[in-house]
Amino acid sequence: MKKKSVDPFLLHEQYKQQIVIEKRWIRFYQFLILTAFFIVWEAGSRNQWLDPLIFSYPSKVWALLIERIADGSLFSHVGVTVFETVLGFILGTFLGTILAAILWWSPFLSKVLDPYLVILNAMPKVALGPILIVGLGPGFTSIIAMGAIISIIITTIVVYTAFRDVDENYLTVLRTFGAGKRHIFQEAVLPASFPTIISTLKVNVGLSWVGVIVGEFLVSAKGLGYMIVYGFQVFNFTLVMLALLLIVIFATIMYMLVELLEKKLLKDHR
Repeated sequence: MKKKSVDPFLLHEQYKQQIVIEKRWIRFYQFLILTAFFIVWEAGSRNQWLDPLIFSYPSKVWALLIERIADGSLFSHVGVTVFETVLGFILGTFLGTILAAILWWSPFLSKVLDPYLVILNAMPKVALGPILIVGLGPGFTSIIAMGAIISIIITTIVVYTAFRDVDENYLTVLRTFGAGKRHIFQEAVLPASFPTIISTLKVNVGLSWVGVIVGEFLVSAKGLGYMIVYGFQVFNFTLVMLALLLIVIFATIMYMLVELLEKKLLKDHR
């Protein structure tokens, strides 16, 4: 009995269709969970299951958002924090990657600095906030530095480990063809480490927001961190919840942009 031939093109199309359907279901359940969260929050506060003074209501938060957009006061706070976070994120990731490349370039230097990197990584970077403020002054510089410093060390350690763990066979082949250290780094080490660098970027999104918000807690007259502190001071917890929700929204947008970068980089280097 002759077996039926399977059309590979048809199988591929069916597989692609299954992926699309799966993604739609994932988005649906994500939206469902988010909607359920706000419904439970609203109902919980209105029925006194949650303390409405502390947790407020989604409807009150929404009304405050519209009010702050209408009077224009929200844009300055959001603009300041997003600017500080993006700059801190870029600086932290860039400087951490540069340090990792220097350590890869000089094994002797990496052995010398290894215990210090471990110690610095274990140190709570948030505790450096007051020192940065005294050293750099109470302004944008100290807050951006806080956003950057919180991610530099972890970026250095993780990316350097990725550089060091690249398959030695690839490097040996390049050396056989007379490639120098710079070409080896450009052609093998850096491209092979892109997945790790992207993963580090995703982690640094959250770390940068933590660093900047803590910096704004300590010294700031504008920003979402300032809104949180001010809201607590005047017992306006609706303002606090609004600031927290905005932080979540913009951190999510940053994370999604990193995911887009991941798709582009990995596609270009396949």
